[in-house]
Amino acid sequence: MKRIHLIYGSILGLCSILLSLALVSLVEGESKKPNVLFIVIDDMNDWTGFLGGHPQAMTPNMDSLARRGVNFTNAHCVVPACSPSRLALMYGVEPFNSGLYPFYKSIQILEPELAQFTSLPMLYKKNGYQTFGAGKVHHKSEFPEEEWTESFVSKKKKLVFNAKAGYRQGRSRKLAFCPTKNPLKDHHDYQVASFGVDVLSREHDDPFFLAVGIVKPHLPFVCPEPYFDLYDEPIQPPAIKADDLADVPWAGRAMSMNYIRHERDFRQDEAWEIVRRAYLACNSWVDYNVGRILEALAQSPYADNTIVVLWSDHGFHLGEKRSFKKFTLWEEATRVPFIIWDTRDGSAPLGRECKEAVSLINVYRTLADLSGLETPEYVDGVSLRPQLADPSIEIDEPAIITWGRGNYAIRDEDWRYIRYFDGSEELYSHQDDPNEWNNLAEMSEHEATKRYLASFLPEHEAPLIRTGIGLWNSVDADQPDLEKTKSIWAEINETLTPPLD
Repeated sequence: MKRIHLIYGSILGLCSILLSLALVSLVEGESKKPNVLFIVIDDMNDWTGFLGGHPQAMTPNMDSLARRGVNFTNAHCVVPACSPSRLALMYGVEPFNSGLYPFYKSIQILEPELAQFTSLPMLYKKNGYQTFGAGKVHHKSEFPEEEWTESFVSKKKKLVFNAKAGYRQGRSRKLAFCPTKNPLKDHHDYQVASFGVDVLSREHDDPFFLAVGIVKPHLPFVCPEPYFDLYDEPIQPPAIKADDLADVPWAGRAMSMNYIRHERDFRQDEAWEIVRRAYLACNSWVDYNVGRILEALAQSPYADNTIVVLWSDHGFHLGEKRSFKKFTLWEEATRVPFIIWDTRDGSAPLGRECKEAVSLINVYRTLADLSGLETPEYVDGVSLRPQLADPSIEIDEPAIITWGRGNYAIRDEDWRYIRYFDGSEELYSHQDDPNEWNNLAEMSEHEATKRYLASFLPEHEAPLIRTGIGLWNSVDADQPDLEKTKSIWAEINETLTPPLD
């Protein structure tokens, strides 16, 4: 009997020890919050290897990241413009709920309006994280002091353009498409990436949120010469339909109107190939700097406890829909690179792709969920944690893209539906028409599809916040002068070959 009691007591003692160890392990696991590496890219469309938007694109480092994480191949921005897109993602609120529709001069000007929201870096900082920021994270490389443990602003160096090896439209430095002659360290994105490398090389007692904002491929399309040299073959143009805008409503034409002039001038100067080569070169330059940051992470103690997120604020037209730049509700302007790699899941298979239509509004909730942080109640979107575990899981709602009050695109896996403030519409089948050349909105057989997609349009629209507007180039419910727009369009149309009417 004593022996039985002794064995029983030993078992109880062992269980007690194991339970204590388990509790210690659980506490340590809970206290070891994941770090976040938050990589923001400006104006990058799908001309990357991992999205297959251009057959000549060379982006090996981002391709490798996409293979290791989940590649959201049908991801879309919240707004096809830098300032409102970043405001929506960084504060987690749709423009139709915040009233932040256009560009704003400074987030400092918006402080009274933004006080009701909590930015992503501030959410992490309030929860014990060190927060580091460099480059263009908010618009115009703005770093509100209260958000960051440490921020970095690059040292401005005047870049010397090798115009003879490229092209420049007029005297504008912004419309330059050529290599630079400067050493790598003079370039903004190199300096910003170097800051990220430095932060990853340090010892951190607390978890960190590291945001690195890369400016290219934003205009001007300039970068070091070796990245232009990568593209020494003729550049394949995208598919373009000469009368593409003939079936587009006036409100839709108005969005691209100012940029059709660039498309016309590039054709007249026979410069489109140079422009596209310069864009691809800038994407490869971005990829080089992303690779430097990812290599630093791999060499750091944080390589298996960091959530890596890479995204672009919107896409970019390079002649498609007879347009240049962004500022439209079409595919080229809204589709973006978006990758999430949670390094804690070391057993995850390679090459995972989520083909569901996904909005970047979901980034806020997803990161908070993965990091074990409580999300503010006002935050829009859903957590994509289920899709990270199984990319085939469906998302209940399509992506909603806003450009001005009353103008929306609804994108699901198969369709893009656009409704403008005046009630005019576009509808494209991505199964049959991935270039969005044929507007099906007037065809009666698609009424049910339109009704279904229209059911996701916002029922209420916040009024436009007018404080500090810096740029507002969308015709919408707050500036609906279509007659003036039609007059300007008629003047532009006379210069186009062929005219679009």
